[in-house]
Amino acid sequence: MNRRTFIKGSGVAAGTFMIVPSRFVLGQKSSSGNLPPSEEIKFALIGAGRQGIVNMKSMLRTQLCRLVAICDADLNHSLPKKVMKAHPEVPAFTDFRVMFEKMGDQLDSVVIATPDHAHFSAAMLAMSLGKHLYLQKPIAPTFGQCERLMKMAEQSNVVTQMGNQGHSGANYFQFKSWAEAGVIKDITRIDAWFCGDNVLNLRGKPFTDYPSDPVPDGLDWDQWMDGAQMVPYSEQIHPRLWRNWYNLGGGAIGDWGAHIVDTAHRFLKLGMPDKITVVKREGVNNFVFPKASTLRFDFPAREGMPPCELNWYDGVGNTPTIDTEYGNLDTSGQRVPIELKVDSKGKVLYGKDLTFLGGSHGDALRVIPRDRMKEVHASLPKFPSKNSDHFKNFALACRGEEEARSPFSIAAPLCQMLNLGQIAQRLGGELNFDRETNTFANNEEANAFLDPAPRAGWEEYFHMV
Repeated sequence: MNRRTFIKGSGVAAGTFMIVPSRFVLGQKSSSGNLPPSEEIKFALIGAGRQGIVNMKSMLRTQLCRLVAICDADLNHSLPKKVMKAHPEVPAFTDFRVMFEKMGDQLDSVVIATPDHAHFSAAMLAMSLGKHLYLQKPIAPTFGQCERLMKMAEQSNVVTQMGNQGHSGANYFQFKSWAEAGVIKDITRIDAWFCGDNVLNLRGKPFTDYPSDPVPDGLDWDQWMDGAQMVPYSEQIHPRLWRNWYNLGGGAIGDWGAHIVDTAHRFLKLGMPDKITVVKREGVNNFVFPKASTLRFDFPAREGMPPCELNWYDGVGNTPTIDTEYGNLDTSGQRVPIELKVDSKGKVLYGKDLTFLGGSHGDALRVIPRDRMKEVHASLPKFPSKNSDHFKNFALACRGEEEARSPFSIAAPLCQMLNLGQIAQRLGGELNFDRETNTFANNEEANAFLDPAPRAGWEEYFHMV
């Protein structure tokens, strides 16, 4: 069965979906706290590398889920081998299309933790078949792919959750509570940064072409490339360095933006900027992300909130300067500036009445300076501290018992905003974005990067919605 026949047979071509709400399919949790096999959420893991293993273990830890299929284009790699050794009873595949063909009727949900460029096709197919979907951030590397994923999630009526785990942490509940209570208000400037190296140590390297190495035994490189335009296999791409490359990953902003600015983007209702300005760009290259960059996103006034600028910093040591007036008092009563570590990550939100400093993921905000925090502490709203984590929230949402906290309706616009920043990092200059037409008004080259075509053979996933 070829891809086209399989997809047509799934009902996608006719736009029909036979999806029963999960609470009727999966039943209720038993009084003992353990689910019988008939009520477990059966999931497939696509992408059994480092993040995939973390996600798999987290799903199993909920005690609501059971792993029933493994898929990875490089099953000979040590990490997928470790997963298969730990779960010898679970069938393994190199091609997600074959997995769905053989195992589709045994799956309730899918967890995807492949490299960014390989998210879209498997995610579209999974949702089209009525499978609930946990998809690692960012949900896709391009604006157009994010748009299609959001539409497919709405059309298929499945539960979706993007893997920005902090969106079920303290910062989520705190930001939501404080914004609704009017504590976080009139934010006119946000400084956000990720200034570590992580696995982005190829940034700014003077590549003149893609490097090439012999393909290792057991690696299906064509399958690994998925719908991206084909490039040679290289140890400087797979298994860990793919995030550096424009056509495969999202750089630092794609990696960390969804962990740092997610709550601000959601609860301040930022949407899309109308202008992105490249303030700094070091180590420019046509293949990999800059060594360091500073971007300014300008958001217009919206729903009673003032215009807001978001300044993004990445690159080792490329940190913002926090205004001295927000530093803590020393013994002599003088303000001491807050010094950020050269490899730090976090955000500052400057408001009319209060200013907030936070980290990444679920790290809670604190009011700065410290003496101002002491003044307002007693009046700050309480927020719930005992909540399901991101994976249990997804599992409970599949059962109809909670709502997913980072569904594609929320996650896709965030990823689209970050994608606009990636395009700016690539081209430099100033880009004016039309929020009505979702196009750049002053740069046709930038428009070409919004929704690049897939390589031949992968087009059908682009035409499902």
